[in-house]
Amino acid sequence: MKNLSISLTSIFFLLILSQKEALSQELFEINNATIEEETIAPIYHFEHIPDFNYNEVAKKIQAMDTDMPFELNERIFSFINYFVVRNREYTKMVIQRKDVFFPMFEQALLDHEMPEDIKYLSIIESGLNPKAKSRVGALGLWQFMPATGKMYGLDYNKDVDLRMDPELSSDAAAKYLKSLYRMFGNWELALAAYNCGPGNVRKAIRRSGGKKTFWGVYDYLPKETRSYVPQFQAMMYVMRYAEDHNLILEQPTYPIAYEKIKFNQELDLEQLAAISGICIEDLEYLNPAVQNRMIPVSNQFMAVNVPKSKAGFITENKEEFSDAVRLTSERSVALRTNSIATSNISKPVAAATTSQVPSNQDKITYVVRSGDVLGTIAQKHGTTVTNIKNWNNLSSNTIKVGQKLAIYKKGGSFDSNLANNNSTLDNANQFYTVQPGDSLWIISKKFNGVTIEQIKKLNNLNSNQIKPGQKLKIG
Repeated sequence: MKNLSISLTSIFFLLILSQKEALSQELFEINNATIEEETIAPIYHFEHIPDFNYNEVAKKIQAMDTDMPFELNERIFSFINYFVVRNREYTKMVIQRKDVFFPMFEQALLDHEMPEDIKYLSIIESGLNPKAKSRVGALGLWQFMPATGKMYGLDYNKDVDLRMDPELSSDAAAKYLKSLYRMFGNWELALAAYNCGPGNVRKAIRRSGGKKTFWGVYDYLPKETRSYVPQFQAMMYVMRYAEDHNLILEQPTYPIAYEKIKFNQELDLEQLAAISGICIEDLEYLNPAVQNRMIPVSNQFMAVNVPKSKAGFITENKEEFSDAVRLTSERSVALRTNSIATSNISKPVAAATTSQVPSNQDKITYVVRSGDVLGTIAQKHGTTVTNIKNWNNLSSNTIKVGQKLAIYKKGGSFDSNLANNNSTLDNANQFYTVQPGDSLWIISKKFNGVTIEQIKKLNNLNSNQIKPGQKLKIG
């Protein structure tokens, strides 16, 4: 009996051990699963600001590979602190924009055998905004004043200002900075001269007793220039070590790939957007030097940048498009007027656009279909994307299937038997009244089965020139 009691006790003890091992294994597996889950889906703190000190920054600056070396001092360190701690949003903004502009900066600097780090100067000048305007009238990525801009081929008029052309202004900035470096033999002084003018730098050199370094003439420079060069040097450091300071974008942006196309004529960008299906805002973004959505005859040989995805289509049909996108005198007035009105708007769009619908126009309601974009809808109804956006208080070109759009047409613009633009015209003696912005190409696309040559033949036209109000026989 004693032996039997010992055996039962042993079995009971073994069972308890087995249960403990099973429980331990289960807990181990649960813990592992928890650890694995946390490893797969970490929470990243984009707003975390890592600690840093003067000595750490000094070592990183000494290790920088640059053609424009500098030594850290308290003035530069204070601007580094400003960009990585106090105004992180500004720094993130320029990091977001840099991939759009830095490649063209680097190419311009390479072409002129300049230090690549000069590309960071545009951040200090404009925040990488090609339309930036200073209180004294400097414009563009590189903030050219009118007179200096003209010296380097950046001409301007009321419709086109080449100071805001990213490529041309970058080339001009490289040339100007190179001439300043030759003048002073020192990059820091050259940058100072870019900011305040070479005359002020020469004056500072004289007043300092002939010293020819930035820090030697520092006290004799204009107040703004004393901050300008240290800011540039701080940005050289910050852009190199952005990740060390947790300056990381939550949602990176990517530049629009584009190609240049020359029409060699005055150009209506709204009409180009309409017939090609390009968002007009994309055309404006790619062509910041163009002020009123138009390229006048004085700039007719300049190239227009178009999204790469549409470049092939436009190039293949450029000859057919030429009349449709040609700028007329009526459209010039309309585009400039609309531009002035838009720039003066301070009230909500709904209040500002009511007067843009003339009383003699008839309203129709268009229901958006699958595959529709504002460009094709505007083309179909003989109007512009801007008008449709104004009539419907749209802040962007985004529309959705089933959305109802108000569209206005002048009474009598279409004869009753031409109300359906998508139908094939077989009946005789049908007429169409030419609208502002129309061309034979646009009219031919409104009515399936009718070609430009047929319209010209029916109306005894010797050229493609037509004018608003003109009645054309269509079939």
